[in-house]
Amino acid sequence: MKRILWLLLPATLAIGLAAGAVGQWKFDLLSHLVRRGETPDHAESESHEHEDEHVVELSAEQIAELGIGRKFQKPTVFESQTVEDNLRLALKADHRARTTLFWQDSAGERKKIERILETIRLPQARHRLAGGLSHGQKQWLEIGMLLAQDPKLLLVDEPVAGMTDEETHLTALLLKEINREKSVVVVEHDMTFVRELGVRVTCLHEGSVLAEGSIDQVSANERVIEVYLGR
Repeated sequence: MKRILWLLLPATLAIGLAAGAVGQWKFDLLSHLVRRGETPDHAESESHEHEDEHVVELSAEQIAELGIGRKFQKPTVFESQTVEDNLRLALKADHRARTTLFWQDSAGERKKIERILETIRLPQARHRLAGGLSHGQKQWLEIGMLLAQDPKLLLVDEPVAGMTDEETHLTALLLKEINREKSVVVVEHDMTFVRELGVRVTCLHEGSVLAEGSIDQVSANERVIEVYLGR
């Protein structure tokens, strides 16, 4: 099955790409899209005084330090910890053993956690164990854990897989809200969800632009239909 990657950037731009071998394709694409010292076209971001460096050459920790937050398909949360503690553990801070032993909660951290809980729509679940959340709520919690790290760019892989219709709708609202301040890359093949995002789409194939416009305009384009449906 071919998949489409939709890029949501601060300029409300969306770009669609398709490939057969999805896993390797996503890996290769992101290695070229996101480099140290570069930002995607049209994105507004702070400049970095570093030489170019492919993210594939960096460790997960180094990628996070660049301001890139990554979320994969299966939600990864600390199920034996509360929602609030999951966010607290994810906060951008010095997590070395000595610092952690003498760590104390600060007003600034509490305020940040409150803001994230509101954003991910889980303020009433703050004291619940993460393992007791629904699948969709776990996805939102992990997105919140990314936000706790203050990323400039979020890479989100198929965020609505396995969600209910209501959760899918709320996830679209959540990502659009986050996109007001941060660049967001969403890999998704649920066209109903993509349509809810309501962004301008540029559809690419093998490095060339096939069509641009709304999702309805691009979906109706004869060349796009030919490439994606094999007609």
